[in-house]
Amino acid sequence: MQKIVYLDNGATTPLCAEAKAAMERVMSDVYGNPSGNYSLGFAAKKILNDSRAEIASALNCYESEIIFTSGGTESDDLAVIGGALASGARGRHIVTTGIEHHAVLNSCRFLETLGYKVTYVMPGPDGAVSADSVKEAVRPDTVLVSVMQANNETGVLQPVEEIGEFARANNILFHTDAVCTFGKLPLDMSRLKADFLSVSAHKIGGPKGTGFLYVRRGAALQPTVYGGGQERGLRSGTENTVGIAGLGAAVRRKRDNMEIFGEKTLRLRARLQKRILEEIPDTHVNGSLTNRVPGTLNIRFDGIVGTSLLILLDGKGICASAGAACNNASQKPSHVLTAMGLTEKESASSIRFSLNELNTEEEIDYTVEVLKESVEYLRKMRAL
Repeated sequence: MQKIVYLDNGATTPLCAEAKAAMERVMSDVYGNPSGNYSLGFAAKKILNDSRAEIASALNCYESEIIFTSGGTESDDLAVIGGALASGARGRHIVTTGIEHHAVLNSCRFLETLGYKVTYVMPGPDGAVSADSVKEAVRPDTVLVSVMQANNETGVLQPVEEIGEFARANNILFHTDAVCTFGKLPLDMSRLKADFLSVSAHKIGGPKGTGFLYVRRGAALQPTVYGGGQERGLRSGTENTVGIAGLGAAVRRKRDNMEIFGEKTLRLRARLQKRILEEIPDTHVNGSLTNRVPGTLNIRFDGIVGTSLLILLDGKGICASAGAACNNASQKPSHVLTAMGLTEKESASSIRFSLNELNTEEEIDYTVEVLKESVEYLRKMRAL
């Protein structure tokens, strides 16, 4: 059986052993409805409370500020749409960036159909927007600013602390998508002045279909899902107890090992980047070389088509991506890379490697050798 080298952790991560064990226990023993007034219901409710406490500890926030959702997309939708609708009487203008995840961009486009105006701030060549550009885009009728903490394609960090301070000082709701940073970098809600923060479980070793939205106490938010009033009335529907148990276990694992995991991932990414740039001609890192989350490397190979390279890598058991997994099927150039100033051709010649603490030096070295052969082959074929 061919060995699998998994370097697409930005798309999803393997389910960690701790999450799997927690989920199996709940599936077999704690099958009650968390809203039920009987012992099995109380046991299920305790699962929710315990996971909420783990998350609150990781974020240094109140447990009541954690709202469980189905994942990052729903969390983004709820924050952007719910925050804008709750503040519509004060104004109907939103500021975001041109490099956000489509969960944010498409939520903004929906709001535009309702008469909201949206300003899209573009990044510099390094992949980061400037805090000053965001501030300059704010108008008297701005009610919401949404800027991701790190871009999902390049891993480049955005100046969210400065933007959050500005938004708080001007009584503007601030949302940040932290799907790519939670569990990788320390997050402290007493420093990060966000009203809303989105996280997805399957990016940190938890299960798919589970996530949460941090909602600051007192922040205006209108629900977008209506029903029985679960999750403080902000997200109705019977909670996914099994998934939330896995989320809590994955959060605990990441929180307790963040420094160790981060150092290892950074070391592996540096090894991969160094060898590619030194051993494969005409290659370029897309975005900042330093201002990034530890495991992400978006790299351009001149003279090839990235999707063709991915096919050759997959044939050798190596999993990588052409950008955001949720947008790979569109065959369109990356909106993130083109916003940074890359041409469509340059964007199409780029692929993303996203590593985590489970990867090894042997996997990195194997990947580089396969890359060298594959890039050389594709360039020869193109010349012919």
